[in-house]
Amino acid sequence: MTDESPWARNEVESPCVKICVVHPQARICTGCLRSIDEITRWTKMAPDERRAIMEALPDRASLLRKRRGGRAARVGEV
Repeated sequence: MTDESPWARNEVESPCVKICVVHPQARICTGCLRSIDEITRWTKMAPDERRAIMEALPDRASLLRKRRGGRAARVGEV
């Protein structure tokens, strides 16, 4: 007899952290780093496609440059 629950699933978890804000230039979510297309299709993706995206996410963090606030940032004086 196995200890596994009949409801246990062997799926790739979602990287969602419930911070859903799309970066205007990079066009990726600032919370989970997925594109809108990836977020939309996530539940329909095959596990191997989800794993590939999960492996690529850490490299996407560099796409999100921190913007310095204030007038200087708006007019390019920084």
